[in-house]
Amino acid sequence: MKQKRDYNKEYKDTSDHKYAYHFDNLMRRYMMQTFTPYIKNNKSRALEMGCFKGEFTEILTTYFDNITVIEASDELVAYTKKRVSKKVKFVCSTFEAYSSKEKFDYIFLMHTLEHLDNPKEVLQKVSSWLSDDGALYLVCPNANAPSRQIAVKMGLISHNAAVTLSEKEHGHRKTYSLDTLEEEVTHTGLTVTNRGGIFFKPLANFQFDKLINTKILTQAFLDGCYKLGMAYPDLCASIYLVCKKENK
Repeated sequence: MKQKRDYNKEYKDTSDHKYAYHFDNLMRRYMMQTFTPYIKNNKSRALEMGCFKGEFTEILTTYFDNITVIEASDELVAYTKKRVSKKVKFVCSTFEAYSSKEKFDYIFLMHTLEHLDNPKEVLQKVSSWLSDDGALYLVCPNANAPSRQIAVKMGLISHNAAVTLSEKEHGHRKTYSLDTLEEEVTHTGLTVTNRGGIFFKPLANFQFDKLINTKILTQAFLDGCYKLGMAYPDLCASIYLVCKKENK
């Protein structure tokens, strides 16, 4: 019998691993910087799939007037509701259980696909939620980030795509590279129109946090890592796909 997931527990820190670092918030800003050229109309309907504590939700409110958020943790829904406009609509549900007749022009699935038990099933649903000209913006942590490859050479993880015990405790099911992420989209009613990487990543999240706090890493250095990531997508912190509905 499959064990029921506790979504309120999965997002919380454990004794040996934080769920989110300040670096994660930095990454959310760079994610939106990557996708801003695609955004044409703030009157469009946007859907955020998974909100954590609302950092990205808050960013979306500066771009869109019509936002719906689906989140399985009722604690995170309550937390995020307090930090964003009352115009943002929240649905406390798993993606698998959610249904909607509304069509969305922009759907954001950011650092969440790797948590799903049935990613292809969810992506099939996403294709049915998109408007005819809508797009899915899909972002996942990158298995081939230099920080992970260094961890392999140090003997800390077995291989690039390994899911560590701490990651499992936080609900991770898979670690993607660009090829395996693109394969996940296959046969879901979606087609990939753009792909790439976000932020060249030589250090682990906690190392970035420490160095940013001591001001050893400047904003110029961080921006340089972001720009370098455009040239080396396979060596980035995150990888992304932009997907549209398949032409029938």
